[in-house]
Amino acid sequence: MSVQVVAAKMAEVELKDVPTGKDLPAGSPITPTSEGKSLGRNDPHEAGSSAAASPTAEPSKAGEGSLGLLNTNPAKMPQASALKRTDPQLNGGEAFINRDGTVAEAPRMKKIQFADQKQEFTKRPSKIGRRSLSRSISQSSTDSYSSAASYTDSSDDETSPRDKQQKNSKGNGDFCIKNIKQADFGRREIEIAEQEMPALMALRKRAQGEKPLAGAKVVGCTHITAQTAVLMETLSALGAQCRWAACNIYSTQNEVAAALAEGGFSVFAWKGESEDDFWWCIDRCVNVEGWQPNMILDDGGDLTHWIYKKYPNMFKKIKGIVEESVTGVHRLYQLSKAGKLCVPAMNVNDSVTKQKFDNLYCCRESILDGLKRTTDVMFGGKQVVVCGYGEVGKGCCAALKAMGSIVYVTEIDPICALQACMDGFRLVKLNEVIRQVDIVITCTGNKNVVVREYLDRMKNGCIVCNMGHSNTEIDVASLRTPELTWERVRSQVDHVIWPDGKRIVLLAEGRLLNLSCSTVPTFVLSITATTQALALIELYNAPEGRYKQDVYLLPKKMDEYVASLHLPTFDAHLTELSDEQAKYLGLNKNGPFKPNYYRY
Repeated sequence: MSVQVVAAKMAEVELKDVPTGKDLPAGSPITPTSEGKSLGRNDPHEAGSSAAASPTAEPSKAGEGSLGLLNTNPAKMPQASALKRTDPQLNGGEAFINRDGTVAEAPRMKKIQFADQKQEFTKRPSKIGRRSLSRSISQSSTDSYSSAASYTDSSDDETSPRDKQQKNSKGNGDFCIKNIKQADFGRREIEIAEQEMPALMALRKRAQGEKPLAGAKVVGCTHITAQTAVLMETLSALGAQCRWAACNIYSTQNEVAAALAEGGFSVFAWKGESEDDFWWCIDRCVNVEGWQPNMILDDGGDLTHWIYKKYPNMFKKIKGIVEESVTGVHRLYQLSKAGKLCVPAMNVNDSVTKQKFDNLYCCRESILDGLKRTTDVMFGGKQVVVCGYGEVGKGCCAALKAMGSIVYVTEIDPICALQACMDGFRLVKLNEVIRQVDIVITCTGNKNVVVREYLDRMKNGCIVCNMGHSNTEIDVASLRTPELTWERVRSQVDHVIWPDGKRIVLLAEGRLLNLSCSTVPTFVLSITATTQALALIELYNAPEGRYKQDVYLLPKKMDEYVASLHLPTFDAHLTELSDEQAKYLGLNKNGPFKPNYYRY
């Protein structure tokens, strides 16, 4: 019978004259510790204790035998008289039943503390937001993914980075980040990323001696993650100077930004920026005395737009723009069409290695990751509508279908629409299925794809998210009205509640799901980052007149080179053309192997 059951059946008693640890007689079952507290040693079979199985129980000393109740002389044990006695579990203690039937209380078990133990693994987070267990257990890593964005941050320090004066170990303060003390954790993240970015590391090794970017002053606006850090350090190794801001207010990894700042980079970004912070950080990158950028690396076009709007004279010294997003490329083509693009631009997004791998394969994996981390949703049997069947939409649909979801597709392009049909998806208009679907995912790069009318008609509990770059696809602004209640559930997850009690689950406030709520595969980003680096090298070193004030695709030869740098990871062996075969096909043996009009 367990101690608790015995204690419950006992008459109410008072413990009288129970000795403390200092007064214990020799051979007592309660052994005093060095701190004056006592450590009970109970036999799990006799007293129902789990001491022997507990990893925190103190091991027995040599010669003491098992962790059981020692055989002691009953006459030496204190006697108990009757008084009211509560269940020992209510005050956290345990009870001993002595051989004469009296009850003695034992103090709590003491946990062993190891000298090198740096973390309290059993400590629960004190802030709102569930911590990601798939990332590093370092405090900085969990802070990076458990912050409540524009509402709150899991860090104990709620002071805005703009109001803090920080310096790295060398005394440099030309940066604005969350916490420079997180630099060591960020460095470990970057080292892990380097292992999954073989092409960038190979490029760094091959071109470091030549310094093809010597004299380049690159101002960048991308997601600041460990993968971006590897790119920035590669550009620096190739001779460039870099200043960087974030292209998304939720995607910055604070510990990585700290590591970059410690390494001497001018970084202006933190997770959970406000809209005002976002533009302030971009301005700090651009508007600095004695530093004039001559190359732009953009993701989404916000940096290019800001320079064009606020500092148009800077374009006189800028040699080129590299843009990697659908949205940013669309903006560049609009400027070119209007005759307002005053420097050459490289469309990295539509290079094959970026579009097929980053857009398709990356989204195929990261859509599930983002949804699982934020909602714990089960995909089997769920009805999902994916808006847009470009490369991002194709990746999302393939992943959801593989998980057993019923997937609908909306599309404006008849060619993409036919592809969706041939892949086994039902092509619909959004208003036809909006009442019945469980998840709505936008992947169009357009605006007002999911408007208030559709949001009003959604079923209770519908999950709404965006996989496009900008936050324009879901009309979130229409939800910020007095009759609707916003309830923060966890980091990047809001319940928007209607007056009748219906609620939808909005992720990342309509911003990019995978980089706001989870991570993306490093290997895929190696492909994109290498493409960006080669595009910068190409534009920076191009002779005068090669590129005019227009938008260009990355040369096919470079696309193939990027792919070839990643093949050794798979122990893949390319077949080589013979002279006769190359002549028959009319190709150079070393490529390019496909014409520019080839559709992969």
